[in-house]
Amino acid sequence: MEHVAAILLVIGCSNDLSSCKELPAPVPVFETAQECADTRPFVLDDMAGRRERVFGTCVAVDPALEEEDGEIVWDISPDGRIEASVERPGSVDGDSLVVASAEPGFEKDHVGLKR
Repeated sequence: MEHVAAILLVIGCSNDLSSCKELPAPVPVFETAQECADTRPFVLDDMAGRRERVFGTCVAVDPALEEEDGEIVWDISPDGRIEASVERPGSVDGDSLVVASAEPGFEKDHVGLKR
């Protein structure tokens, strides 16, 4: 089984950084951070021109998240630096956030909702 150590995050933005979105990297996952770092400049060269400004960074993946869902959370600073991490969905400052709701008259069993 392949272990993911890093994800290549590529983001395309307008010149003034007011509009940014993730761009699909041709090879988004890597077994080592070094493989990601070695590939990054080639991917950025290939993606130049898709948006006015293209940025990329290798994001470390916590091995504990390998078997769980995770979400990439990112932001670009005004000077063009990417801050990104892979987090558990619903986590707040590293703590888990659990949200539960139930409609009146329903109870949850191990299969699904039943009346």
